[in-house]
Amino acid sequence: MKQYRLIDIPRFDEPRGTLSVIEGKPLLPFNPVRFFYIYGVPVSEKRACDALKDSEEFIIALAGGFTITVDDGYSKTDFELNRPDHGLYIPSLIWHELHNFAPSTVCGVLASKPYDQNDCYRVYEDFLDAVRSRPRV
Repeated sequence: MKQYRLIDIPRFDEPRGTLSVIEGKPLLPFNPVRFFYIYGVPVSEKRACDALKDSEEFIIALAGGFTITVDDGYSKTDFELNRPDHGLYIPSLIWHELHNFAPSTVCGVLASKPYDQNDCYRVYEDFLDAVRSRPRV
């Protein structure tokens, strides 16, 4: 089973600035087919609050910062994302919530598949039922 994890993004520093590159595999465990970004989130709001059934995501703080709480159905872990040169890989069947957004944050997300509203658990109890009905690895 694939597990969530932080991944460092290659960075190339020079006097004119820094360049970071993500080209999919082998850096990520998938080749992205969709990119979206979230911004203008009030500090008190949460985003995501779901689990993907069959898709994967790589989440980056392009500017600012936020907290991601990930939940595999058995335990929860918090990650602080506040640098554009690393991100969090989220495999399928991991509940995740983005919160504690700093002002002017821009969150970028690379996804393994095109958007499909049916590829998502939006009710936490439905996610738990799905996870706990599978053999634990």
